[in-house]
Amino acid sequence: MSLPAPNVLVVEDEAAQREILAYNLEAEGFRVRIARDGEEAMTMISEEMPDIVVLDWMMPNVSGIEVCRRLRARSETKAVPIIMLSARSEEFDRVRGLETGADDYVVKPYSVMELMARIRTQLRRSRPATQGEVLEYGDITLDAETHRVTRDGKLVKLGPTEFRLLSTFLERPGRVFSREQLLDRVWGRDIYVDTRTVDVHVGRLRKALCVHGGGDPLRTVRGAGYALG
Repeated sequence: MSLPAPNVLVVEDEAAQREILAYNLEAEGFRVRIARDGEEAMTMISEEMPDIVVLDWMMPNVSGIEVCRRLRARSETKAVPIIMLSARSEEFDRVRGLETGADDYVVKPYSVMELMARIRTQLRRSRPATQGEVLEYGDITLDAETHRVTRDGKLVKLGPTEFRLLSTFLERPGRVFSREQLLDRVWGRDIYVDTRTVDVHVGRLRKALCVHGGGDPLRTVRGAGYALG
């Protein structure tokens, strides 16, 4: 079982644009959620953290610029990649979008193929384990392509679930993941698993990482979840 597909949140008030984006993203293998305005987007993000946000600038009530500003102001969302879509093509507007916190700025009408490439580029930077790269933290190394994990140069044997758990932690060292977030990323949202199962597998991961000695690199945050480091 491979890592869950990246979760893309599309925030777009035009129905035709939403349908085009959702169709093409799903065809590329992404998991897609749709928000029709800025308020709905903020609610959906609080319920489930996306791996990337594709955000239209011009929307009723809460604009894309304001959503971008709010996401960058919060510690839990400030690192989420944001690609802003806009019919505004002037350099001033592009600079404003980027300075507000967008990672990329795409002018409408855009090439769908180019947008897909830009999304993959942002995900390579923010979620490298999905791209077969090597992740490191301290003396822990994970090679996503060969499924090989070492600690202090010694091979660590992990089951598939523990491997996906470690990949998730290594993607964002220091970030606290709730049990629900780990369930979504590691097991997938379409599979019913009790949250206590997360505790069991975190325990197995801890044991495996410490089998050759060394301190426990995983941190339990009471009432919140788990973090690496």
